[in-house]
Amino acid sequence: MFSSKHSKPQNRIDSLIGSGTIIEGDLNFSGGMRIDGQVKGNVVATPGKPSTLVLSEQAQINGNVNVTHLVANGLINGTVTASEYLELQSKAKVVGDVNYHTIEIQLGAVVDGRLLHIANAEQDKVIALKSNNKAG
Repeated sequence: MFSSKHSKPQNRIDSLIGSGTIIEGDLNFSGGMRIDGQVKGNVVATPGKPSTLVLSEQAQINGNVNVTHLVANGLINGTVTASEYLELQSKAKVVGDVNYHTIEIQLGAVVDGRLLHIANAEQDKVIALKSNNKAG
């Protein structure tokens, strides 16, 4: 009856930021990315395409994150937007607002900000029905 238009998370990691790596500046990517190091800037996936960002326990992002799927176990200082799915694992910490459609939070994860649900666009559409009643 209703179709789900969610994309599947990327099963493949296309890019890796190693544990000793520090990136200063915004990071744009598509597909799957794993971060074990630090990013001092925004992390943004290509709009309109499925993306998955995985943050290890050692990962740290000082900037905003905007992706479709996010699995986090590290630190994010900034606003997080996961348009489809967000998983905060036990050692995850987010200092900033979190925008999500579907969320899973494990025991021990910390959010120091607001949790804001993103409503499904299909649910937001209002359909006007024509009435067949004719005044006589």
